[in-house]
Formats: sequence, C-alpha cells, structure tokens
Amino acid sequence: MIASGIMRAMVLHAVGRPLDMETRPLPLPGPGEIRVQVEACAVCRTDLHVVDGDLPPGPMPIVPGHEIVGIVEAIGIGATAHAVGERVGIPWLGGTCGTCPYCRSQQENLCDDPVFTGYTRDGGFATHAVAGADFAFAMGEVDPVNAAPLMCAGLIGWRSLKMAGDGEKIGLYGFGAAAHLIAQVCRWQGRKVYAFTRPGDMSAQEMARGLGAVWAGGSEEMPPEKLDAAIIFAPVGSLVPAALKAVRKGGIVVCGGIHMSDIPAFPYRILWEERKLVSVANLTRQDAVEFLAIAPMAGVRAATTVYPLSEANRALDDLRAGRLQGAAVLVP
Repeated sequence: MIASGIMRAMVLHAVGRPLDMETRPLPLPGPGEIRVQVEACAVCRTDLHVVDGDLPPGPMPIVPGHEIVGIVEAIGIGATAHAVGERVGIPWLGGTCGTCPYCRSQQENLCDDPVFTGYTRDGGFATHAVAGADFAFAMGEVDPVNAAPLMCAGLIGWRSLKMAGDGEKIGLYGFGAAAHLIAQVCRWQGRKVYAFTRPGDMSAQEMARGLGAVWAGGSEEMPPEKLDAAIIFAPVGSLVPAALKAVRKGGIVVCGGIHMSDIPAFPYRILWEERKLVSVANLTRQDAVEFLAIAPMAGVRAATTVYPLSEANRALDDLRAGRLQGAAVLVP
C-alpha cells in the first residue's frame, strides 16, 4: 500500500507572477512512475524562462524545477527500474512518445510529443515529485546539493560539448551553472577553456580561472587566439556573431540554451569558411548515462548557493539579476 499524506510545493499560477507556497495531498505514482522525496532541486535558467513566459505557456498551475535529486518512496504498477529507498536524479526530459520518427531514430530529445519536468508536468520545487521511472537515473551515494545541478546544467553542458567536437580550444560564453561544470570536464579532457562573462564581471572571471580557464574576459572581447569551438550558454542572441568571429575556419558555435533573444543580422563573411552554427535541444537518456559516469572521474563539483524551498522566488530573482556564481539549489 502506498502511504498518503501531504506535501509542500512552490506553484506557478500565471507567467510573470511569483510562485505561491501551497500544501497538497501527496500524489500517487501511476503505472510506470515513481514518487520521490526531494532532497535537493537546482534552479535552472529554463525555470526562469518558464516563470517569465519566455517559453510558450504550458499547463497551469505548474510546479517548476527539473534538476531533482531525491529518494524513491513509492512505486507505481510496472515501474521496475528503481527500488524504494534508492536515490535518483530526475532531469528536464520526463517522457517521450516512443513512436515518432525521432524516437525511432534515437533522437528522443526531438520527440514530437514529449513530457518536460517542471514545464508540462509538476517538477521539483516541492517536497515530493512524481516521475517516469524510465526517465530517472540512479545516483548512488552522492551529496544531493552537489548532484542536483548535474541533472540539467551538467547534462546540457555535456551534450553541447559533444556537439562542439574534439577541438582543443573551447570558448564558453556565459560562465554560470552549465559552463562552470563543463569547464571542469574540459580540463579533465586536456582541453583549453576560454571563459566569456558579462563585461566587468570580475568574480565570474576569477571563478573561471580558478577552474582552470587559460583566459577569461568580457563577452565583448576577442580571445588571444582563435577557438576551435564556442558554446553559448547565455540567452543573448548578440553573442552568436561574437562567437562566430572568435572561432577559426571550420569552427563550431553551439547554442546551448532553450531560449535566446533574437540574433542580430551579421555579415556572411563571419559564417563563411565552413564555420557551423548549431543548437542543442533538450537531452537524451544516453547523455545522462554518459555524463553521470564521467562526472565523478573528472572530479566535477558544483559551486552552489543553497536556499530553503520557501525562498524559491528569491533564488529566481538572484538568477535573473546575475547575482549567482554557479548554481542555486533549493532544499525542502
């Protein structure tokens, strides 16, 4: 029998409004689902896009949050991937149709009928969350606060790095949650990291150097040498032509966010010479399997600022205003 009870959640009722703390009955996991007691949930820029209405509005009300680490406490019928008491991580991609051309061609991140945690189904800004068992990942004996940012910032950073190719010199535009994690992977792989921050953000530049960046400067600056690839994590369209100018002939620019402001017109000559401009959409479960295996080998550690669940709005405000170094993490 699955125990009943109550839970607390920070709930979005309309875009542009602060989240409201609410008490709800504990949800029951359906077939193929698990219910998790949330230990930590990191705050992602995508959560900010959901709250601020930068993304097409999904169902309301909604509980945001998709970088979840918690303990399985209830299992629905047919959910065999995890056991009660196991620690799991729950990411942005919460389910796929399994039948569309993309799912059938191992491109489930492009599924025509996906489920997204914290956007189309309730997420982890809560004491409990329900997830598809097949879209949750065993985490083992980890620090939940350190592990939570890995579930999106780390995963999307890993997918972006794979799309950037095997080049040695990698530029990271926007040195926040994703960049500071994937910079550690780059260092472990023997690559050189060039960090681009908001102009004048000396704290972020110092952090980047401390994580092994060979150069750090403002996003309006050019690096001291041409890059093999650049990854743009900041949702700023004007960084696209800046990054194209910074990469070598045949270089790659990867747009790693789900939302970006409009890209301004730019001369064809900065794209010419076989430079490539690509975007990353969501993630696959294989990305998670790969990254969660690599992260401990690379010694990846998240820089975190912890907030109680009730202060989710303050965490979002701090992220919106650029006051964070690393990642914000909510703890119930």
